Amino acid sequence: MQLSLKTIQDCLVKEQLLKEFVTKDAWTFRLPNAFNKQFVDHLSYNSQDITKNTLFFCKGLNFKKDYLVDAVQNGLSIYISEQPYDVPADLGIIVSDVKKAMAILSMAFYNYPQNKLKVIGFTGTKGKTTAAYFAKSILTNATKGKTAMLSTMCSTLDGKTFFKSKLTTPESLDLYRMMNEAVQNNMTHFVMEVSSQAYKIDRVYQLFYDVGIFLNITPDHISPIEHPTFDDYFYCKRQIIAHSKQIILNRETDYFQLLKETADYFNVPTIVYGNQPTTEVDYWYQKKSQDSLAFTIVAEKDFLFISGDYQLHLAGDFNKSNALSAVIASSLLGANKKDCQTGINETIVPGRMELLKNKNNAQVYIDYAHNYDSLYHLLSFVKQDHKNGRVIVVIGSTGNKGISRRKDFGAVLSKFADIAILTMDDPADEDPKAICQEIANSITTNVTSFITVDRKKAIQQALEMSQPADAVVLAGKGADLYQKIKGEDIPYEGDSNIAKELINQEMTSW
Repeated sequence: MQLSLKTIQDCLVKEQLLKEFVTKDAWTFRLPNAFNKQFVDHLSYNSQDITKNTLFFCKGLNFKKDYLVDAVQNGLSIYISEQPYDVPADLGIIVSDVKKAMAILSMAFYNYPQNKLKVIGFTGTKGKTTAAYFAKSILTNATKGKTAMLSTMCSTLDGKTFFKSKLTTPESLDLYRMMNEAVQNNMTHFVMEVSSQAYKIDRVYQLFYDVGIFLNITPDHISPIEHPTFDDYFYCKRQIIAHSKQIILNRETDYFQLLKETADYFNVPTIVYGNQPTTEVDYWYQKKSQDSLAFTIVAEKDFLFISGDYQLHLAGDFNKSNALSAVIASSLLGANKKDCQTGINETIVPGRMELLKNKNNAQVYIDYAHNYDSLYHLLSFVKQDHKNGRVIVVIGSTGNKGISRRKDFGAVLSKFADIAILTMDDPADEDPKAICQEIANSITTNVTSFITVDRKKAIQQALEMSQPADAVVLAGKGADLYQKIKGEDIPYEGDSNIAKELINQEMTSW
């Protein structure tokens, strides 16, 4: 891949991002003649990832001049930043917003791969990963395997080989590189999760989705290093509406009218789904009393031809809602009803409502629920399903971010849990015991609570105290195989692996 400096100039001018070009001799608005025929063949924001013709992006709140100095020492001659630096580079490209510039130039460098794919974007506080997996499964059937996916859990660029994701939505440079790889792998469809941070820091600047889906919104990710307020979080989330060719909205979400008004203002064709028929709802689902994993899609006017019976492998009414959103989105991009029914039935999401049985027949739920809304829906479902037993919850909260979750978890545990075992969950630079104590301090009812920082011991404790009618809920980590501690990813066996190991061995008294 190559990109001429002339094209870089044109792209930046078109987006009104270019401030000036800086050489050792002058500052100019036009590209100096000496660079008119020059190309870059590599893009990077890592000072250790430099080749002779690299364009290096000086980005991020923690960027230091030392990184640029290192890059120049490694052979860099051209950098792009929001200010000039006194370094011996041949050319500095100075812009008003380096993150937006990186998005625009990454698109151009990889020859606009998004235009060669049908792109679906899911956003919402909860359910993004599950809904994305549903859509991936449906479209895999519809396209005969030509569907790529980026998700919080795992990603695939060839439809079959999965790798662990680093971010819910990658940096723009990585996003377009991955999209290009999907195109090279002959993929035709691309399913992705869209985080609030992706809009906050312009990872998806000027990316338009063929279909966007807004699942729900509740307060989350509010902290000094994420979103300062709920308003900021919500505003970032709903940017997907104006950047979608078609939008799918959940009638049951808070602030639905604001979302609908936004879609109407931007003239975005809208389909509304929900759990009951109203004048605004196009499609809704009905539960089947005899089978908690079955549901029916119903419509007043079935213009997508998707009405009918569907069978899940994932428990919880919220997964019926997630499935419905994915069915609508996939059908808009070519999937038929049979593709949808087969895809929904075949979907398994690692760490999402995974169900095991303890030796004494107590049910063990493993789920990624890691904010108020997802934990509330998870525990309300489990409580309803285990009226004659206790709900035992193993949970922690992350360090350095999402601080409001600790109080939220205490509130949800107060409402639904009988026993809470508070433990470690990515403590980062904080004391995990102190985080657990914050959750404990927010429990307001007669919930029996323990603090067991070692997560494996906490899981063992929960399994050993369970009785046949009980439910054990391992919440927060899902399928994660690491703990984030003091800037490092420390290997972790995983909730599911630990639970299976303990269930399959003779457990000693805790």
